[in-house]
Amino acid sequence: MPENLGTSLLKYLPEITFRKTAEMGLANARDNLAYIEHTVAELDPSQTNQTCDLAMVMSAGPSLHRKDPIKLIKEHQFSRPLIAADSAMAYCLRNGVVPDYVVSVDPHPTRIVRWFGDKYLGHRPQDEYFDRQELDPTMHRIGSDWNQELIDLVDRYGPRIKAIISTSSPASVRDRCIESGMDLYWWNPMYDDYEKPNSLSKKIYDLTKAPCMITGGNVGTSAWVFTAAILRAPKVVLTGMDLSYPPGNPLPNTQYYTELLELFGERIQEAYIDVYNPHLDETWYTDPTYYWYRQGFLELAQQAPCITYNCTEGGILFGQGIEFMNLGSFFHRELS
Repeated sequence: MPENLGTSLLKYLPEITFRKTAEMGLANARDNLAYIEHTVAELDPSQTNQTCDLAMVMSAGPSLHRKDPIKLIKEHQFSRPLIAADSAMAYCLRNGVVPDYVVSVDPHPTRIVRWFGDKYLGHRPQDEYFDRQELDPTMHRIGSDWNQELIDLVDRYGPRIKAIISTSSPASVRDRCIESGMDLYWWNPMYDDYEKPNSLSKKIYDLTKAPCMITGGNVGTSAWVFTAAILRAPKVVLTGMDLSYPPGNPLPNTQYYTELLELFGERIQEAYIDVYNPHLDETWYTDPTYYWYRQGFLELAQQAPCITYNCTEGGILFGQGIEFMNLGSFFHRELS
C-alpha cells in the first residue's frame, strides 16, 4: 500500500498504545485485585463440559445499525453463545436479545461505563467522544433518557450475563457489573512480550493470576480471541466488525478525529486510508489505528484454531483466514 500520512503512523502505534494504556492498566489491576474471584479459565469447556459448534461475536461498528443483524438472529432463533463487545450490549438488550457474555477491556475511567448505563452520568464532564460520534444512534438522539433505560435493562438482565472483564477495566465498569448482578470473569490484556525481561504482562499476571489474552488493541478482537481461545468455538461468526467507516461518513464523526486533527491540522484528510472491499464493491475508509487493528486481526486469524466468518456485510475486515459472507446465507447454511 502506498504510504500516506496515515500509513506512516502504523509503525509507531504499538508503542503509542503501550504508553497510553500500560500505566493505567497496571493501576486498575491493582485496584481490582480484591474483586478477582473467578477468571476466564473457569469457562474453558474442559472445566464446564459445555461445548459449542459455533458462536457469534458482535461488535458495534456502523454496520451493526446499518444491517441490523438482530432481525436474522431472532428469525433463525440463534441459540449458540453470543459474545458482545460492551458497546454492542445495549443494541442487543433493547431488541430483546440477552448476550451470554459481554467483554470489556478499555481502561478509561468514565467513558466505557456508559455502555452499561451510567448512574452518575449527570455528574460527569461533557464528553465530546459521544457527542461527536453516532456510535449508537439511540444514545446519540436521546442521551440521558436512553441512559436511564439502559440502566434499567442492564439491571434486569445482568444476572443472565457473564462479564468477561479485563483487569485493566476501571472501577466504574467493575462496580456497575457487580451491582447489576453479572458474574465477573477476569483476564489480563497482553501488553507486551511475556518472555521479555521486566515484562508488564508478566508483572500483572504475577499480581492477579488471571490468564493473559491478546487484545488486538480493541474490544472486538478481544471478544473474538476469548471465543476462540477460551470457549474454543470451532466456528466464529462476526457481526458489526467494520474497523472502518462507510462511504460518505463525515470525518469529524470518526473515532480518532480529534487526535488526528491535532497531529495534522488542515492535512487531516490525508491521514485516512481508503480500502476497497471486493466483496461489497465498495471503498470504505479508515484511520491509522483501525487499520492497525485490521492488520493485527488478519495475522491472528491465520493462526487461530477456529474458522472465522465475517458476516458484518460492511467494513474492511477481509483476507486470508476469514470467510466474508452474508449473514442470512451463513444462517441458512449452518442452521438449516
